[in-house]
Amino acid sequence: MFENLSDRLSRTLKKISGKSRLNHDNIQDALREVRKALLEADVALPVVKEFINHVRKRSLGVEVSRALNPGQQFLKIVEAELIEIMGAANENLDLAQQPPAIILMAGLQGAGKTTSVAKLARFLKEKQKKHVVVTSADVYRPAAIKQLETLAGEVEAEFFPSSSEQKPIDIANAALKHAKKAHADVLIVDTAGRLHIDDELMTEIQGLNKALNPVETLFVIDAMIGQDAVNTAKAFNEALPLTGVVLTKTDGDARGGAALSVRHITGKPIKFLGVGEKTEALEPFHPERIASRILGMGDIMSLIEEAEQKIDKQKAEKLVKKVQKGKRFDLEDLRDQLQQMKNMGGMASMLEKMPGMGNMAQLAEQANMTNQFKSMEAIIDSMTPEERRNPDILNGSRKRRITKGSGTEIQDLNRLIKQHKQMAKMMKKMKGGGLTKMMRGMGGMFPGGMPPGGGGGLPPGFGQ
Repeated sequence: MFENLSDRLSRTLKKISGKSRLNHDNIQDALREVRKALLEADVALPVVKEFINHVRKRSLGVEVSRALNPGQQFLKIVEAELIEIMGAANENLDLAQQPPAIILMAGLQGAGKTTSVAKLARFLKEKQKKHVVVTSADVYRPAAIKQLETLAGEVEAEFFPSSSEQKPIDIANAALKHAKKAHADVLIVDTAGRLHIDDELMTEIQGLNKALNPVETLFVIDAMIGQDAVNTAKAFNEALPLTGVVLTKTDGDARGGAALSVRHITGKPIKFLGVGEKTEALEPFHPERIASRILGMGDIMSLIEEAEQKIDKQKAEKLVKKVQKGKRFDLEDLRDQLQQMKNMGGMASMLEKMPGMGNMAQLAEQANMTNQFKSMEAIIDSMTPEERRNPDILNGSRKRRITKGSGTEIQDLNRLIKQHKQMAKMMKKMKGGGLTKMMRGMGGMFPGGMPPGGGGGLPPGFGQ
């Protein structure tokens, strides 16, 4: 997400951030480019106008003229205004009430509502240890009810059954009665979507909202619909007392205009981002981190949090000890590293969050590194334990067997062996204190030194 916008803004701001003096002309030139970049990213025109006016006003004021580095001060102003547009700070769900806290999900068909219900259930269950009940009031699409039942089973949330013969309001009331009896902390109600906004849809969902009086009414919107997001957001905001927004499919949108527009249009905070198809692919929305990512400054905090949650620390520490003792880095170790990286969302996802690596993330995607890593893993899986521990024994017949078993070519296997040898050579140099020194050097990338958990908290492939 934001690749195109980030690329344009980074180039524009790089020109001006190095200047020792700013004047009306060079500020105007920079703002013209920023405006173009925002419009091309599908940011709504009223949002662009307000953003540019605020930046212009502050840039021509005292805070820039008296700054030691006016160019960098201009960059800070752009970052601050981006954060302001997106909502200043992360806003949590307001669940502090007599349980069950009711969350109503609203949005158009195809926005990803049902998947978002499951993702949110998983998030609340795993992160906040909540007992969650989910139900579907989408009586027009029996497949949606079945889909939610399947997803609920996957995320281990309790599913309250419903059918297309029932009325949505009856389903909601019965689910609430059950959630109370089951002492659930949260009840999430999925509602019917339509392919476009219509009076029938709005009347039905308004009735549900009135009957349930939910503590959270979340508007689910597809980030990829661009300018249409503005009209949809307006219509739902006028019809419902929205409390927040869930922006879905952000992993497929290179522009990101919806994220910059929807808060301004609705006046409601973006609370979550859907960043993939899997049920764990839901992130709390942090405006300051997104602004940093847009401006090519990375998002180290999210990277650290992901590493803390998703890296198998025992495996990481085991490898550190192994390398420190001077033992050989084998293909099983390499497979572990590939799996750790996959858990972190892949190479492109990691690079995108690292300062100045936005372009590298795009290159990683273009080079289809995710598929390359899958291929490498398949090759290693097709080897015997002995071959993984000692790849030197791989002769012609063994290689043919491995490539046949993994559906790859001999050159793929040879490339993997070459890459493994290079990594093993690097690991050998780290025997004793070498690894610690490298890790200490890496710690400079993180605010306040090393991330929590020492070596175990570093992203895979960074010295573990």
